[in-house]
Formats: sequence, structure tokens, C-alpha cells
Amino acid sequence: MQSAQTGNDARVERLIEWLRDAHAMEAQAESMLSRQAERIEHYPELKARIEQHIRETQNQAKLVESCLRRHDASYSGIKDLGGKMMAMGQAMGGMMMGDEIVKGAQMGYVFENLEIASYEILIAAAEAVGDLETKKVCEQILVEEEAMAAWLREHLPKITQDHLTRLATPGVEAKR
Repeated sequence: MQSAQTGNDARVERLIEWLRDAHAMEAQAESMLSRQAERIEHYPELKARIEQHIRETQNQAKLVESCLRRHDASYSGIKDLGGKMMAMGQAMGGMMMGDEIVKGAQMGYVFENLEIASYEILIAAAEAVGDLETKKVCEQILVEEEAMAAWLREHLPKITQDHLTRLATPGVEAKR
């Protein structure tokens, strides 16, 4: 039978693992968003919003690091590298598609919802172990992720329509 302390230690260790996962997720998001922003040529509103979210993402990674430091832990370089490699693969795949801009916005929306779910889990875990500072940080990040997801959801129809209009116009590039 586990003691209460051992059980709490296991819960804190799980929180730390999830924080490491969140840091890797932010590294993946930064890489994915940066590559996407670099390639956007004809959709200035989307490019500007992505560039804003890149700055938010960089700050989010720092905030997650601060939570890890409070637990005398650090992020996982291996997990971060894995996330960055996944982002590179996504970017390479996107370059091959004729509807790169639409697929990129769609995947961005999906990824934002993954981040939302991850921060909901972290908030619950931090609360369960009494780490109110981590809970507060994750709630702050969650607001930004929800705002980006809402922006994408609201703008997906316009991005799609703009893409289709450009596609139907001879001599105009629609892809990116």
C-alpha cells in the first residue's frame, strides 16, 4: 500500500512529465508556425496573426520552463527535438499540396485544439497537486491558445474563399 506522500510524489512526477510534453509541443508549434509564416505570400492577415502567435508561443515555452524550474526539473531536449522534427515533416508535406494555405490553416486549427486540451489537463493536474502557480500559468496560456483557435475558426471560411478566388484567376498563385 502506497503512503500518501508516495502517491503525491507520483502525481507531481506526472505533472512534470506533462509540463515537459507541453514544452515540446510549444517547440513544435514554434517551428511549424515559423515555417508556415515564411511561406505565406498572398494572405497578409493570416501571416500577421501567425507571426503574433509565434511571439506568444515563444513566451509560452518560457512560462512552461518556469513551472518546471519551480519543481527543480527541466524540459526534455529529446522531446523538443522530436516535436521540431514533426513540424519539419508537416511543413515539407504542406509544400507539396496545391492548397497549402488552406491545409496549413486547417492543421493550425487542429493543433490549437490539441494545445487547448493539453493545458486543460495541466490545469487539472496542477490543481490536484496544489501547484497553484503552475495552474495560473497554464490558465494564462490557455486563454492565448483559445484565442488563436477562435481566430482560425472564424477565418477558415475567408481563407478558403480567398484561395478559391485566387485559384480561379488566371496567372494568380493561390497556393501560399
